[in-house]
Formats: sequence, structure tokens, C-alpha cells
Amino acid sequence: MPSREEVAYFGAGPAPLPTTVLTKGAQAFVNYEDTGLSLAEISHRSATANQILADTKAALTSLLSIPDNYEILFMHGGGTGEFSAVVFNMVAFWAEKRRQAAVNRLGADENKVLETVRQELNEELRLDYLVTGSWSLKASQEAANLLEPLGKGLVNVALDARAGNNGKFGVIPPEETWNLTKSKAEGGPGSAFVYWCENETVDGIEMPGFPACLDSTQGKSEDAPLVVADMSSNFLSRSIDVSRYAVIFGGAQKNIGITDVTIVIVRKDVLSNIPSTPFLHALGIWSPPAILNWPVIAKNNSLMNTMPIFSIWIAGEVMRGLISNHRSLAGQEKIANAKAKAIYNALDKYPHIYQVVPNKTVRSRMNICFRVQGGEASEEKKFLDGAEANMLQGLKGHRSVGGIRVSNYNAVPMENVDRLIAYLEEFAHNHST
Repeated sequence: MPSREEVAYFGAGPAPLPTTVLTKGAQAFVNYEDTGLSLAEISHRSATANQILADTKAALTSLLSIPDNYEILFMHGGGTGEFSAVVFNMVAFWAEKRRQAAVNRLGADENKVLETVRQELNEELRLDYLVTGSWSLKASQEAANLLEPLGKGLVNVALDARAGNNGKFGVIPPEETWNLTKSKAEGGPGSAFVYWCENETVDGIEMPGFPACLDSTQGKSEDAPLVVADMSSNFLSRSIDVSRYAVIFGGAQKNIGITDVTIVIVRKDVLSNIPSTPFLHALGIWSPPAILNWPVIAKNNSLMNTMPIFSIWIAGEVMRGLISNHRSLAGQEKIANAKAKAIYNALDKYPHIYQVVPNKTVRSRMNICFRVQGGEASEEKKFLDGAEANMLQGLKGHRSVGGIRVSNYNAVPMENVDRLIAYLEEFAHNHST
């Protein structure tokens, strides 16, 4: 039976965790701080549980320098659950802004206000999605399904990265080619939000940075697009400016912790401007289900129902470890970049053996996807079998695309990357013609 040190794990999620966190977690799972109770047993409404939530929020706030006008939520459902939550909450926020504007123009006549907002909904509601890979595609499809009762065409796929790339993901076209909904100042209706996935785990694509075409508009006009980002798989791997975003969310099971926890960072004005349920229903809009309702979750300190306190504690331990090791995310970002660069350099050294899937300009630092000898099934099986024999595990690509995928999350140590590179070299030498 191999020891933990003998196995180099590169799984895409659930992902590796720091051994120090797991060791401490094993004790907490049996007897947390000599209370005689497991963290899996304590009440989620206890003082201990509330302190764990507060400590984890404080650690995340410190790492990301989260401004005071944002709230941190702990939720169920993973990133996929947030595909729906984003639509429910952000469309409700859009409707409330339109309602308030109508009241300012028309006064308190509820029927006139309702008819005005209903007409605007039919003519102007647009949700912009930048589809750069499999997960943003799924998010856009979920939005279209949820909004279909209101009509077609409400979801604007402003970018489908498969177009012009043989129907496959692997590039992000120049910003000037994106078909974003025009703002009112530009003669359009303006979008309720612009959505993207920062790192596409299936396809090995990562947004290089915040889009310049959106950065230039932030805070400069009332109809500047609100930005929503799925950061599930590159969360806490690089520094970001939270103030550029209205909403950031991510499942914990990549860089933060274990499954069962989804973290949402949301601007407080989004939470405080949600219309009444009767008004939403009169418009034909579903009100957010309680389990996905951000204002309800915030009002209850993420404890509307039973949250997995052990999982939140694990996430907090991971965050405190990052603070202890690096103080800020700049140090972890440097390590992540160095690991990814070393792996890509090894792959690029043998182009006749290894073919990296995405374009160099959008290569993910977190999920490195490549094919072996053009995707020849027998050769890729040899590669994976050899990797397993060398205790290099979790390298099989996503079932939808195949190939090889190296997940380079924060807890993957450099020594494991070095072991992988040594195997890449060995395999290339043994299979060169």
C-alpha cells in the first residue's frame, strides 16, 4: 500500500489538499479541540460553528482584500447550482432597478409601474455570456432554459469561442469581435450582466485577465455591465481586484477545500435590491428558491439550513495556510505560474509526442490539457498506464474530450511537478521515432 508521499495526484476535482490540513482535519473529525465532539457532529447554530464561519470569512477577506461593500456566502449546490442562482438573483436585481426607475418617473401607481417594467422586460432584458469552454456553455444553456417561459433571445452569447476554431474550444477571440449587448449610451438596452468562467477545467483554457473592454466601463455609468465570474478552478491561485465584479463564485473542491461548499462573494447592493415576490410573479419571473436566494442566505449568515461546518473549517484552514505561507496571493500566484511554466516547457520540448490543446495565449495554469501523438488511443493508454506505474495519478482527461489533463492546483507541490516532468521526458525518449 503506497504512502501519501509516494503518490503524486493531479486530479481535476476533488483535488489534492495540503497534508497538514488533512492531518489536522483528521483530529477535528474525531474530537474537535478536545470538546469530545466531531466537527461533523456539532450544531450548525452553535457558537463554535458561528466562529468557524466568521474565521473563514475573515481569512478570505484578508487574502482577496474584499471591500466592505461585499458579502461572503457559503452555499450548497456547487458551481452548477450557481448557474441557476445567478439567473434567479441577477434578473430579480435587474427587475428591481427597473421598478425603482419607473416609480421615480410615474409615481406610486402600481399598475402603471408593473406594465412599464413588463414592457421593458419583453424588449430589453438581456444576459450576456462569454462562452469560452464547457462550463460557461452549460451556464448559458441553463440561463436559456430558465428564461424560456419569458421568451427567446434573452440570453446573448456574446462570444462562442468555438466559432472559427473548427467547432472546438481552445482560443479566446479578440475583444473587438465580441458581440456584447450595447449599453443605453450606445443605443442599446444594456445587459443585466456579463458572465464568464475564469478557468475552464475541461478544455484547459484560462482568461488571461479582466477584459479591457469591460474594465474601461466599470463605475463610469449606471448602465455599465455587472460582471459575474465563475472562479471555481482558479480561485485563490492569483490576485484579483474584487471591486471589478458584482458576483464571484466557486465550488470549494479545487483550490479551497472539499466538496459540499460553494463560496459566493456578492456586492451588497445586489442583496438589498430584490423586488417582492408578488411583483416578480406578476412579471412572470420566478422568485429565487430559498436555497439559492442570496439575500435569504445572507440574512441567515449562511445558516438558513444545515451547512457542512467541517467542510467550511477545512476551507478556512487552507486559507489560513496561504496567509501563513505567503501573506497575500502574490506568493501563491508566483508558485502556480512557475509550476505551469515548467510543465508546458516540458510538453513543448517534444511537439512530435505531446500536443497542447489550447492556444498559447489562453493556456490554463490550473488544468493543462494535451494529447499524446495526436490523440492516438493506444498511445494515450500507454502514457496513462506508465504514469500509474510511477504513482502519477489523476491524469486522464475529462470524459467529454479525452486526452490527458494535469491539474496543477495550489496543493500540488513542486516536487510532484518535477516527478511528472521526469516521466514526460522518459516517455518522450522511449517513444521517439
